[in-house]
Amino acid sequence: MIILPAIDIHEGRCVRLFQGDYSTAEVVAGDPLETAEGFREQGAHWLHMVDLDGAKAGRPINHELILNTAETAGMHVEVGGGIRSMRTVEDYLMGGASRVILGSAALGDPEFVKEAVCAYGKRIAVGIDAIDGIAAAEGWTKKSGMDYIEVAKRMEGIGVQYIICTDIHKDGTQSGPNLEMLDKLNRAVSCNIIASGGVSSLLDIINLYDLGLYGAIAGKALYAGTLDLKAAVRVCHKFSG
Repeated sequence: MIILPAIDIHEGRCVRLFQGDYSTAEVVAGDPLETAEGFREQGAHWLHMVDLDGAKAGRPINHELILNTAETAGMHVEVGGGIRSMRTVEDYLMGGASRVILGSAALGDPEFVKEAVCAYGKRIAVGIDAIDGIAAAEGWTKKSGMDYIEVAKRMEGIGVQYIICTDIHKDGTQSGPNLEMLDKLNRAVSCNIIASGGVSSLLDIINLYDLGLYGAIAGKALYAGTLDLKAAVRVCHKFSG
């Protein structure tokens, strides 16, 4: 299992939200590039970056900042937030991102997702963010009315190979991931599942590893110091070996 430290960008700064609420945005680090380099020095090979402003606006807002980080950090970067067109997908992938995350588009424009997957295959991931098992969209501000498993199966049928699953109630809470939700998803589809939301400790990482997931995103726990990134990477490597 891979560990993906998270850098969420809001108004050009590294922030963390509580349960997806933009009004709770808390600045947790300084320069995104310096933060990314710190994660790399602790052994991370992947970085999860989200343009929070872009997610809300439906178009890239912090595009240049994210691509500059991707270009110079020396890590694989997956990026999401406001990616609603093939032009944006191409701009990110050609600009240095390793993988792009399609979120709201998976619900509102599955044909776009299919086009992106046909063009870029495993470099396309879909983010499924859920509240009480119901997928949310538009920067987590609207419920879709669709069960998260149903959305995942539709994406699997399109050819999506990577799904990032977030329980919004867990996001930013450090209360532990929703293991039941993640296990159910992992068993329902053949896609590689990346867990997001609630990670607070090394025990959470071990529990996620035991589910057989592909990856785990860690955010607030890293900034708060409750999760040692170097130890988490080492444990996953040891178990995998």
